[in-house]
Amino acid sequence: MDLPNRRIAHLDMDAFYASVELLRYPELRGQPVVVGGRRTDQLRTAANGTRQFTRLRDYRGRGVITTSTYEARALGVSSGMGLMKASRQAPDAFLLPADFAAYQHYSRLFKAAVASVAPQIEDRGIDEIYIDLTDSALDSLTLARRIKQAVHDATQLSCSIGITPNKLLSKICSDLEKPDGITILGMGDIPVRIWPMPVRKINGIGPKATEKLAALGIMTIGQLAAADPVLLQLQFGRSFGAWMHAAAHGIDASPVVTHSEPKSISRETTFERDLHPRGDRASLTEIFTDLCVRVASDLESSGYVGRTIGIKLRFDDFQTVTRDVTLPAAVSDPVAIRHAAGACLKRVLLDRKLRLLGVRVSALQPADVQQTEEESPQQKLALHGEDTDR
Repeated sequence: MDLPNRRIAHLDMDAFYASVELLRYPELRGQPVVVGGRRTDQLRTAANGTRQFTRLRDYRGRGVITTSTYEARALGVSSGMGLMKASRQAPDAFLLPADFAAYQHYSRLFKAAVASVAPQIEDRGIDEIYIDLTDSALDSLTLARRIKQAVHDATQLSCSIGITPNKLLSKICSDLEKPDGITILGMGDIPVRIWPMPVRKINGIGPKATEKLAALGIMTIGQLAAADPVLLQLQFGRSFGAWMHAAAHGIDASPVVTHSEPKSISRETTFERDLHPRGDRASLTEIFTDLCVRVASDLESSGYVGRTIGIKLRFDDFQTVTRDVTLPAAVSDPVAIRHAAGACLKRVLLDRKLRLLGVRVSALQPADVQQTEEESPQQKLALHGEDTDR
């Protein structure tokens, strides 16, 4: 059952990565800018000191768009699109390499700024959070303005906020007035503001479900709300069908979770070109070791150790293979992680080129918790693996 007296905000930073880059390169404001790839030659400085930026038409590689400015989006390019495809869509757009260290820095800044105004925060990623405003004595508009001002003062960046009785509706509403918008919506506003929207606007209804709903003649959220619940459950299963019908009516009782333990910590990279395990062994070895070092650093900074070390490989035919090993004791040392990940790698037939390589540590526990259980020899070296086509 939904809780109508709640006030839940969803805050989404506006074109976050691109906006951070524009702080560094203000001369590109108002221009179509795409952020993607990690090549170091995308930016050069001329002899006279002026910066020279790469155009998208000059890109060669397999990278994808991380984000883009609203001017670039108007030309039909968006996050997740391949850079080569985007170069045909918007050849004159400027291309900047991604700088994830900078984005993490500004992410911490904006979240700290929000916490100074409204501390009940659920972290949902580098550029978005939910905020429980239920207990605040201030009205929603005043709160939204104060939060936005705090974010701008701390980062010089803008954000958009949706405030509704629940997380589901707030997620939809934070996107309605972008950029730099505020949307406040009550349950009585759903028929006018929400029902005309396409079903894909509901977070959790993906492309496959959207396509299947369209085959049933259901294109809008309003049509989904009016659909026979029994039909939805027959077509999508009892649980998902019932959830979709409730979501279309704006019903969502999920809480704002202010603290949760991570299930795993991982790093992965997609190569600019496919690499062969033999012909490119030196490069792959360096990349593999670097991933292990970065995962170890992430574990240390977050205060965790982990017992299960895993790898992820994606071959040139897009087949994805994973392998993992569970150690007798939790680790965070890069040498131990590299040794265990290397043992996993030996259990994979490496006869094809690779597109992606990843390392993951799971079965996490706080670093200051000592293991007291005595494990059997069988528990001390439990090997697991699976092959999946994705």
